[in-house]
Amino acid sequence: MRDITFRGGGELPDPGGEAEALLDAHARVVAWGPGAQRLLGHPAREVLGRRADELLHGSADTADLLRRWEEGTRQASLLLRRRAGEPLEAEVWARPLTSERGERQWLVQASAARTYHTYAFGRALLQALFTDTPFHIDLFDTRMRFIAQNLTERRAGVFRGTGYAGHTMREMAPPGLLDLDALEARQRRVLETGRALINTEVDGHPVPGSPDEYVWSESILPLRDPSGTLIALAHVVSDVTQQVRSRERLVLANQAGARIGTTLDLWQTARELAEVAVPGFADSCRVDLLDSVFSDDEPTEDAQPRTPLLRRAASSGPAADPGPGGAGTVRVGDLDTAATAPGSPFLDALEKGESVLLTDEGVRACPDALRDGGPDVHSWLLVPMLARGAVLGTAVFMRSRSPRRFEPDDVLLAEQIVNRTAACVDNASRYHRERTTARTLRRSLLPQRLPSPSAVRTASSYQPASEHTGLGGDWFDVIPLSGTRVALVVGDVVGHGLQSAVVMGRLRGAVRTLADLDLSPGELLTHLDDQMNRALDERADEVSLVTGATCLYAVYDPVSRRCRLARAGHPPPAVVSADGGVDFVDLAGGPPLGLGGVMFEEREIALDDGDLLVLYTDGLLESRAQDVDTGLRRLRGALSRTPASAAPQEVCDMLVRELLPPGRQDDVAVLVARVSGLAPDSYVTWEIEAQERMVGRARELTARQLASWGLAEESFTTELIVSELVTNALRYGGEPITLRLIRDRNLICEVSDGSSTSPHVRRAQDTDEGGRGLYLITQLAQNWGTRYGERGKTIWAEQPLSG
Repeated sequence: MRDITFRGGGELPDPGGEAEALLDAHARVVAWGPGAQRLLGHPAREVLGRRADELLHGSADTADLLRRWEEGTRQASLLLRRRAGEPLEAEVWARPLTSERGERQWLVQASAARTYHTYAFGRALLQALFTDTPFHIDLFDTRMRFIAQNLTERRAGVFRGTGYAGHTMREMAPPGLLDLDALEARQRRVLETGRALINTEVDGHPVPGSPDEYVWSESILPLRDPSGTLIALAHVVSDVTQQVRSRERLVLANQAGARIGTTLDLWQTARELAEVAVPGFADSCRVDLLDSVFSDDEPTEDAQPRTPLLRRAASSGPAADPGPGGAGTVRVGDLDTAATAPGSPFLDALEKGESVLLTDEGVRACPDALRDGGPDVHSWLLVPMLARGAVLGTAVFMRSRSPRRFEPDDVLLAEQIVNRTAACVDNASRYHRERTTARTLRRSLLPQRLPSPSAVRTASSYQPASEHTGLGGDWFDVIPLSGTRVALVVGDVVGHGLQSAVVMGRLRGAVRTLADLDLSPGELLTHLDDQMNRALDERADEVSLVTGATCLYAVYDPVSRRCRLARAGHPPPAVVSADGGVDFVDLAGGPPLGLGGVMFEEREIALDDGDLLVLYTDGLLESRAQDVDTGLRRLRGALSRTPASAAPQEVCDMLVRELLPPGRQDDVAVLVARVSGLAPDSYVTWEIEAQERMVGRARELTARQLASWGLAEESFTTELIVSELVTNALRYGGEPITLRLIRDRNLICEVSDGSSTSPHVRRAQDTDEGGRGLYLITQLAQNWGTRYGERGKTIWAEQPLSG
């Protein structure tokens, strides 16, 4: 029947229904409770003696209902009729009774279906909480004594006995289970405030004496009676050990990601790994790197050597400072020879690239040298450090103070952190090698120590745009020339980095070669322009970022105290006079190098003793924030504040400190020279008539001058050189002929004539009467050469002076 649904069983609901009524054997109402009146609206006088059929709605009848009750089905879902006639879904139970006269009667209880379902759900919830839930639930009274507890069989081996009721946690819990003082403090707090404490994490040991640590999540809830009075506390406790451990591992992994690899320094990266691991992951940590990682050679994927050398790169924890007689004997920076001794797990890990985990007996079986954490180490984890298929080293984690052993998840975390560190170490090692290579290249391209001619004191500063490689396209040079002259050079290849540095090195080499030919500044730049064009044509693909270069070439003659300059698209040099005045040399700029087919104008200026000649590249002047004119004004202002006594290096440092544009993206080179002329008594010049007898006269003048200089010991050799040079000028040159002697750090002899014929050394035959002059000079002089001027040439020869 649709209006009646029967269920098996005969128990009544607990604590009972909303309504009660008593029926006789014919289903007539013999008793009617007040709950029934509230549920259906009928007072007792209206229903007593009437059949229950009138209280049913629809096609249901009491005869069928009584039959099923007799058969044992005594719970049913019925549609009852309220007094106003509307149906009411209800749950009905019947219990058989016998009257005093022995007649069958039925005690009927009913509840509205909605009320019954709410009660049923609540009962199911309580059953789930107390029988099927993974949570531990304890009930305490206001004196913090046990009232009830669920799942007691799961905790029977932990607590003392099974009779909890009436006892406190302190009386029942074994020693070391948890902090009982803190628990009671939390309970009192809830009792005093009436507010729940939710999800308090509590550490403890569920098994007395076990090294395993557990973490529980505890919630303490206040329970109140209908009047609102707090009558009990409910503890809901769950095991969150794995969740907490996972969270700790995640936090450690995040810390490792943020703290490891902050620099490109090998030692710092290894130290960061050791500091991250202790104490959050291990009590001690040490990091060993292959000694080859610190070298300038590229690591390969080839098999490691039979006995690899491991160097201690970092250590943290008890092993960090072993102290006198400590277990650890290897300090940071030392080789760890014991780690790769025969039978060491290091060798196996390095060969296989797999982690090694040892606990308890396995640790105790290791040699003491492998347990730098001390004798109490009970858990030892070795993780090889691999990057790009090559072994870089190892990381060892040890636990001694913490009772927890390393777990498989800990191994995975350690491998993740070490792999990240390996990538950072590999980057640092590659950076170290690249930077070393770049520095070596830079040292080969730029002068490491400037020459120190007596007439010029120089200083330089080079600031590359890339701090990583230190390479750029700017360069400077100081080149001693014949006759105590000095060439000062500053150049700038467009761009920066390796490509610009390669072109710069080529141009600098070309300048030095051309300078040896004693070319004039303008002529030298013309030849340099040709070299730049060849570089662009020959390596168009490789130097596609290099589109040109600028250069300033100056030659200072301390005898005449004059300086001859030319520039190719380069900023003008500045002259700071001894009285503090600052002027930029009015010199035609000329096009940059690399355009081809151009001429470069020259300018000659006079310099006084103590004047500063300042050469620089445009990186000192311009940037995105300022143009060249602004940079020139700032440069003039800075130089005007320079003290007259300032050394060239102080001037360089001041310019770099005050003028480097913020956020610069260009290389900067500065060359400062303080000039001074030769003393008048340190050189002498004679006009030589074009007559053969003047050879003897030249020797006499030379001998007399050397005697006045106190160089009589040099007279014989010098007279031979002067004789040959004057003879050569008389025979093959033209007027005017001059002889000049210069006493500097060397003794210099110069003979000039009006011919531009190029002299050359030849080996004369035994029968030849001449042709031995220049050959003789090559044997007597330390160095010799020829330079050309506007009218004629000069042949010079240098001799070292003793002392």
